[in-house]
Amino acid sequence: MLPRIADARYISGYTVWLRYTDGSEGTVDLAGELTGPIFEPLRDRAAFAQVRLHPELRTLVWPNGADFAPEFLRSRLRAAA
Repeated sequence: MLPRIADARYISGYTVWLRYTDGSEGTVDLAGELTGPIFEPLRDRAAFAQVRLHPELRTLVWPNGADFAPEFLRSRLRAAA
């Protein structure tokens, strides 16, 4: 079964807090992942802070069309202490 994000919140910088439908939660720092034409505009922190949880796809999306797959985000999740 593919991981599904239940909730997401922008924290600061390039960090987002995520909670998955299985109850796991933590933060993901995406600073090192913002390469390539679709992601480079997100290096502007104001643009990055516009992150939203897509209501149907249940993954992070931005107004410019950038997104990350939930399984990719899950692989980089740092569990909440």
